[in-house]
Amino acid sequence: MPEPVKKPASAFIKKPKTTDVVAGGVAVFEAETEKTGIKVKWQRNGIEIAASDKYVIKSEGNKHSLTINSVGKEDDVTYAVIAGSSKVKFELKVKEPEKVEETPPPPEPAPQPAVSDAPKGADTPQPTISNEPTGDNKSSEVLPTEAQQEAPVDPIGVFVTRPQDGEVTVGGNITFTAKVAGESLLKKPSVKWFKGKWMDLGSKVGKHLQLHENYDRNNKIYVFEMQIIEAKMAYAGAYRCEAATKDKFDSCNFSLVVNEAPATGEMDFRSALRRGSMVGGGRRMTGAFASADGHEEGRELDFSALLRKSSFLRSVQRIEAKTEAQPDVDVWEILRNAPASEYEKIAFQYGITDLRGMLKRLKRMKKEEKKSTAFAKRLEPAYQTDKGQKIKLMVELANPDDEVKWLKNGQEIQVSGGYIFEALGNKRILTINHCSLADDAAYQCVIGEEKTFTELFVREPPVLITHSLEDQVVMVGERVEFEIEVSEEGATVKWEKDGVELTREEAFKYRFKKDGKKHYLIINESTKEDNGHYKAKTNGGESVAELIVQEKKLEVYQSIADLTVKARDQAVFKCEVSDENVKGIWLKNGKEVIPNERTKISHIGRIHKLTIDDVTPEDEADYSFIPEGFAYNLSAHLRFLEVKIDFVPRHEPPKIRLDCMGQSPDTIIVVAGNKLRLDVPISGDPVPTVIWQKVNKCKADLLWHLLPTGLLYPFEILMLSNKFRARQHGAFQMFPHSSCVLCLFQNNELVLLSDPSKDITGTGGDLNNDNKVFSDSEGRVRVEMYEDHCVFTIEGAEKEDEGVYRVTLKNPAGEDTADITVKVIDVPDPPEAPEISNVGEDNCTVQWQPPKYDGGQPVLGYILERKKKKSYRWMRLNFDLLKDLSYEAKRMIEGVVYEMRIYAVNSVGMSRPSAASQPFMPIAPPSEPTHFTVEDICDTSVTLKWRPPERIGAGGLDGYNIEYCKEGSTEWIPALHGLIERTSVLVKDLVTGDKLNFRITAVNLAGASQPAVTKEPITVREILQRPKIWLPRNLRQTLMKKVGDTINIVVPFQGKPRPKVIWTKDGQPIDSKEVGIRNSNTDTILFIRKAERHHSGIYEVEVQIESMIDKATITIQIMDKPGPPQNVKIVDVWGFNVALEWKPPQDDGNAPITGYTVQKADKKTMEWYTVFEHYRRTNCVASDLIMGNEYYFRVFSENLYGLSENAANTKNSAYIKKTGTDYKPPNYKEHDFSEAPKFTHPLPDRSVISGYNATLSCAVRGSPKPKIFWFKNKVDLSGDAKYRMFSKHGVLTLEIRKPSPFDGGLYTCKAVNECGEAEIECRLDVRVPQ
Repeated sequence: MPEPVKKPASAFIKKPKTTDVVAGGVAVFEAETEKTGIKVKWQRNGIEIAASDKYVIKSEGNKHSLTINSVGKEDDVTYAVIAGSSKVKFELKVKEPEKVEETPPPPEPAPQPAVSDAPKGADTPQPTISNEPTGDNKSSEVLPTEAQQEAPVDPIGVFVTRPQDGEVTVGGNITFTAKVAGESLLKKPSVKWFKGKWMDLGSKVGKHLQLHENYDRNNKIYVFEMQIIEAKMAYAGAYRCEAATKDKFDSCNFSLVVNEAPATGEMDFRSALRRGSMVGGGRRMTGAFASADGHEEGRELDFSALLRKSSFLRSVQRIEAKTEAQPDVDVWEILRNAPASEYEKIAFQYGITDLRGMLKRLKRMKKEEKKSTAFAKRLEPAYQTDKGQKIKLMVELANPDDEVKWLKNGQEIQVSGGYIFEALGNKRILTINHCSLADDAAYQCVIGEEKTFTELFVREPPVLITHSLEDQVVMVGERVEFEIEVSEEGATVKWEKDGVELTREEAFKYRFKKDGKKHYLIINESTKEDNGHYKAKTNGGESVAELIVQEKKLEVYQSIADLTVKARDQAVFKCEVSDENVKGIWLKNGKEVIPNERTKISHIGRIHKLTIDDVTPEDEADYSFIPEGFAYNLSAHLRFLEVKIDFVPRHEPPKIRLDCMGQSPDTIIVVAGNKLRLDVPISGDPVPTVIWQKVNKCKADLLWHLLPTGLLYPFEILMLSNKFRARQHGAFQMFPHSSCVLCLFQNNELVLLSDPSKDITGTGGDLNNDNKVFSDSEGRVRVEMYEDHCVFTIEGAEKEDEGVYRVTLKNPAGEDTADITVKVIDVPDPPEAPEISNVGEDNCTVQWQPPKYDGGQPVLGYILERKKKKSYRWMRLNFDLLKDLSYEAKRMIEGVVYEMRIYAVNSVGMSRPSAASQPFMPIAPPSEPTHFTVEDICDTSVTLKWRPPERIGAGGLDGYNIEYCKEGSTEWIPALHGLIERTSVLVKDLVTGDKLNFRITAVNLAGASQPAVTKEPITVREILQRPKIWLPRNLRQTLMKKVGDTINIVVPFQGKPRPKVIWTKDGQPIDSKEVGIRNSNTDTILFIRKAERHHSGIYEVEVQIESMIDKATITIQIMDKPGPPQNVKIVDVWGFNVALEWKPPQDDGNAPITGYTVQKADKKTMEWYTVFEHYRRTNCVASDLIMGNEYYFRVFSENLYGLSENAANTKNSAYIKKTGTDYKPPNYKEHDFSEAPKFTHPLPDRSVISGYNATLSCAVRGSPKPKIFWFKNKVDLSGDAKYRMFSKHGVLTLEIRKPSPFDGGLYTCKAVNECGEAEIECRLDVRVPQ
């Protein structure tokens, strides 16, 4: 907050004092106000006193009195007198008749009214105060005076209600309110708050100062508030509120008083010292709660009444019931003469407890003693300018010869391109060119030992955001980096999260970085608490982006599987997770696996492998993989397989040993892209021939024939309670015994284990001649033959691989057949592009259709993503799968173009994304148009006008739609085809006499707004209006133009129907060849392309409707250059002087002659030099001529147009004789030209219109030249900046800038010289335009 300035003076020039009265007597209190007519109220214990027999109240001019008759003991209370915002408290002390010398005990203090309970009406202008509960709040009492509660509505200025003076306790809150009428304003007024003269509080908004504004739509009033929070003593001072509209300006001054809150409990002597309220003649101390000087004198720390030991000790003795008398001692005199080291001792000796207040008062008193002798005018307390602008700091010196030094932040300023020092008379000016932020500093001007201080505030230009923030979606723990680019390097950028400003002190969580015009906000390790909207703000714009932090999830794409391996084979455990950066450890029976030559651990991308070469029985164990940072445990078992050799009898029929023989075939499900491996145990002697065939409904389309080759392939199968169990991803899956197929993952391969007991006789699996037999052991689909089983493998299963596969065994001993069904499942196809509907201000509805192919598994749900049109970053909108086919997306930014896309999810995984939706923009319809009114009505047409909507939004405004409806009907008919962009329209072709209602809607991309409807039906019929000419102000006086100028006179008028316009000149019709006339419905124009002197005259315009006529007269005067003067001659020559004389010109150029220009030329050179300019007389004396030269003279005449083209020359020359020539000048009697001032032209009374500059003119003569003074109502106007005074050749002019009704009154012009004085008066009336 700025430093406090001097408080306004009290409204009282004489204040009532505390009085002692004997019981039964009469008490009289008197007060005098500074001005007459001020309403004065008297209070008793805070309650207004009404006139009665006991209380007599009188007011005469500025004198006011309160008389209390028959004073009793109950009248011994506190009283107050109130005038405006000034309040003075005093006491009436009642003495007993028999005990006059005794001091009565102090009465209980009357309860004061609570500040917060004061009622606030709708138009109550007093500030609102809320003090914190810090002890006794009586010192913070705010007077709810009648002047504050019933502030009059300002009929002239901009304000409806002006802010009033206020008072608050330290630590309390106070609000000042200003109200501006908005009914006649086209746009919101500009309101600024100042402290002192120049300190703009708009840049000081923060913790202790808040500025608010709102609009009351019902009363059409703008309300502006300034709230001071936790007030401090430094906030006290004078404030100013300025309101400006397009064509008006108004300001209002008010003040704030800040009182320090007294401590609770015992009497607070500091408050007494601060208020200077030790009064009562030593009998009674009333200063802590009711000062004799009260509200006004309590504002300054006044120790003059307290630093006298006698009065202070008497007050202390009264409280402590002491009666010992003390001598009078001036403590202030002792303090002023004592060294600073003795202050505390003296204060303790004389009972002063407020040491800080005493030191402040002592310092201020010392400053008051030292008057400035070097500075006639000091620097202002503060200056303010914009960055890049120029500012001047100026002081005025008492002695122009003094040497001046300028300091900036204590360092002397040297002359440079940025700083310029100027000296103009006694003024010293420091000019700072192209102010930068480095110039925002404290400045001093030093003369000897004296200094004057000021502070310069430099405001930055608005910084624009050229590249906005983008939304981000990250996982927990990831690094987040927001980036924006601004228009200027080194600009200040504030970062906010959900409306709260981010700082570096927040546990160093946020890091801010600058790189030229780019600014970064970095969050190294994001958490769920970082979710929200982040905003980057400059003084010229802002940008918002959303951050979504998702829980870190690790998906297992492929788990490790149980292995059964033979001796010296290789065992490979492999798993695949979703995050390639995740590390992990391998465990064997709970102990970490240490890599060696035989055991290797690898991590490539998302795949983790544990490889064991040359497997031995010791390697049989449980193996686990644990990802770091996740509660996962992927386990599998390694079983060592011992090879056993069994005796096989010869000539055994072939047998397919599937576990589900004789049961209905089951289905093997494989995910598309994975490897399918079917291990079928077989037996037979000799070794049978294996034939694989894919069976369709019509024919077998794939046949594999492979002779027995290879070795036994190991597998693991467990049987428990007639059910098969396979281990997959570390967990057991149960299959019923009725299922003919058992699947498990082994070495990342799908293994089929079957029972060979099934009888395949009669299955219809015989091959016909059309089948093609293959014997490939390589390729994507292959068959491998081992000693006791065969392997059917499909690498990268595809949708076409789905079907029934038949395996057939043949040898000389017989044949066996089995069928196996394979089903391939995949992720769904991507859905089609979603459709966007119901687009609102920040939301929309997204709809889509299911995918054409669900991948063989039911669709579990959908995932929706969104991105900005120009961005590449997609943001996920839902974390739980969407079950429905529609979704309402929210939290979008209006005016930003978005796109949507959709994923389908089944048990296999997530489909590819759909195509992006059509781009769309969240927008909302505008609000209804405002001020919808009827401007004009004719017999068949109506003219309507309105103002744009208050809220248009990002969708812009396409136009307006006008409709009308007959009274009593509900059918609305379009008045125009299509939309219009103007804010007014003429609706034609209406039926005369119809009563119509009109309505209007604003339309943009989002649709139409709510309609604005006329208040009542409009009758289509022209209204007769009397003709009236509105003659412009400049045409009411003579219009003076020069020859050759263009004249274009526009005269507005009114009248219905369209009036007839007639122009005449000097009573004769105007020649249309020389003067052009153009008429319209509302004005008439007179046009002269090139003015000539004969165009001068009196023009009259007449407007006529039937028998009604209005006339106006315009006087035009065309000026030309004057002719030369006549008969210029030399009258006399003497010494170095020549007397000339001439006559006025015959042709004055149709304008008064304002003067003459006299020139001289030496006969030798004939070069002309000017002797006199603007000379008014027709004779003159040319002096200071050169002896021995011969001169010619010529004279030009001059009028308002200018000088004459030719000059009149003297026929003869004037010769200046040399010295020594006998010349006896004639002896003339000296004439006394002295003359008292005399007004030669009166000062007429005037009536002017408010808001236009006005002038008062008169003429005076006198010798010597008189001094001129102007007065308004006997008040000197010399120091008032609103008035400008001119004096030229005896013509006196007073210019009043934009007068208001308050400027009306009696104006006096006074001329004074040595011979006397003269006065002339006139009355000025200022009218308010209707």
